[in-house]
Amino acid sequence: MLFNSFQFAYFFGSLLPVYWLLQGRYRWQNLLLLSAGYYFYACWNPKFLGLLVLSTVMDYFCGIAVDRIENVSKRKAFVVLSMALNLGMLGYFKYYNFFAESLQALLLKGGLNVSIAHLNVVLPIGISFYTFQSMSYVIDVYRKDIEPTRNFIEFATFVSFFPHLVAGPIMRPTTLLPQVSSPRRFNIDQFYQGSYLIFWGLVKKVVIADNLSVTVNDLFERWETIDGGLALLAIYAFAFQIYCDFSGYTDAARGIAKCLGFELALNFNLPYFSANPKEFWTRWHISLSSWLRDYLYITLGGNRGGNLMVYRNLMLTMVIGGLWHGAAWTFVLWGFYQGVLLVGHRIAEPWLAQIKPTDIIDRACWRAVRVLVMFQFVCFGWLIFRAQSVAQIIGMTRAIIERPSIPAASYLVPVVLLILPLLCVQFVQYLSKDLDVVLKTPWYVRSAFYTACFYAFILVGNFGGGQFIYFQF
Repeated sequence: MLFNSFQFAYFFGSLLPVYWLLQGRYRWQNLLLLSAGYYFYACWNPKFLGLLVLSTVMDYFCGIAVDRIENVSKRKAFVVLSMALNLGMLGYFKYYNFFAESLQALLLKGGLNVSIAHLNVVLPIGISFYTFQSMSYVIDVYRKDIEPTRNFIEFATFVSFFPHLVAGPIMRPTTLLPQVSSPRRFNIDQFYQGSYLIFWGLVKKVVIADNLSVTVNDLFERWETIDGGLALLAIYAFAFQIYCDFSGYTDAARGIAKCLGFELALNFNLPYFSANPKEFWTRWHISLSSWLRDYLYITLGGNRGGNLMVYRNLMLTMVIGGLWHGAAWTFVLWGFYQGVLLVGHRIAEPWLAQIKPTDIIDRACWRAVRVLVMFQFVCFGWLIFRAQSVAQIIGMTRAIIERPSIPAASYLVPVVLLILPLLCVQFVQYLSKDLDVVLKTPWYVRSAFYTACFYAFILVGNFGGGQFIYFQF
């Protein structure tokens, strides 16, 4: 069930009034949300609902066991059990065929023609998200960052909360569980903010991302025949497609949660206004990057030790983060590339820090130069991310270098017309340092903005765009 579908509109429109009629009886609200979450997930494929339930039940009891047991070794054993179950499910459905094919190809290069069985399985939607969230609960209980809940319905509601169930943001137990276990009261301001986020998220998805996908898919599919100008246009268009697609989902998820009285974590904060790789990862997919930092990077040693150890920790974290995105060597390469950027910036930071413009105009220009340069690095990363093979990465890069050109107006103009209005809105958000600046403008400005978005939604919205990109992860 997609947020950008009439099926979801009927589902949410039916759920919302019943939910608020139960105001004051939050346990009944939780039971309704749990049922809604399971129904929402089962609409995709009911066979895989059992995996969600299994992860929930196992981590619920593991959390209680970790809290009750005093022996450190036994407490660790239950953490290992939780990780083995969640990562085992993830590995079986998402990575088995990838590693089997890679091993078979490696053995073949060594002269051994060994046949390794492949699995004919479908990747369960959202498994990368809900396994991380459920597993982090047990880890947090072990670290004594949170008291385990004894109420199974509350825990199951936390894991299966449908607004963020299949594509995040990845919510921490310390943030979402207290909201689940507390009464919610209808708040008209929160409901209005939520409605705005849903609307803006759907505009980004249906108007911008899904229209850009037409150009992106066309150019990436015939990458061997296009020149440098079209290759560059395809990469830039994909950069905004994936941003509007994923941040549009997150906006809608946060908006839906607000309408239900919940607050989900901010997942995107104008990432293309970043001036360096470190800043980019504090603005892009914030819930995943902070999860990897807290549960992987710091566990590996973080900033402790010498520079080489820090560089190792950064590279491992980003390579694993790349592999999390998909079972393909291009995702591993993308993670490696992101790690190189972070390590390179860390090495160059002392020299960059010496450049300190004193004039306000000079500082603004220096910031603009760094943002533009960083955007080029990010876009090359998106080429690696979107490409189907290393050959495609090399081929499109060579086309840009060896056959530069200006794209035909029939390609360039539609892309610019889709991206430019978004950049105008985001530039205002950046200058005001407020993502909700639209809600704080005078009524006539808001009315004009809503009207423009509404007509864009109706007149040029691509309602056949299908599922969100991150559903495949």
